[in-house]
Amino acid sequence: MVIFEIFLGTSFFLLWLGLVSLIVGIVVWIFPLMSWQYQTLIFSVGSIASIILWVQYLKKHPIKTDRPTLNRRSEQYIGKTFTLIEPIVNGRGKIKVGDTTWRVEGPDLPVGTKILVVGANGTYLKVKPTD
Repeated sequence: MVIFEIFLGTSFFLLWLGLVSLIVGIVVWIFPLMSWQYQTLIFSVGSIASIILWVQYLKKHPIKTDRPTLNRRSEQYIGKTFTLIEPIVNGRGKIKVGDTTWRVEGPDLPVGTKILVVGANGTYLKVKPTD
């Protein structure tokens, strides 16, 4: 698993499972008559514990990047201005961004209104009219 981690680069996920496997191997070396059920139990508990600890560590020490919104496309448009291609009726309308159409939420506005993206809610962009 550690070798797979090196070649696949899975953000240390397989590393922890490999280390737990090593621990199980050491325990079996010390207690060679240990049944496979106990080996499986030790591996399962150790794997879950190591993954939980790694996730907690990542939450406290997030990985810094020069492109924090790379995989969050809707957040990339916050603060940008676009033009409505469909009116906002009952709080919902559409804009065109490049070759993609995005659904928007905001106050009712006619087609052609310049809007500012102020937030993101899943697949909807929250907008308000520009001044």
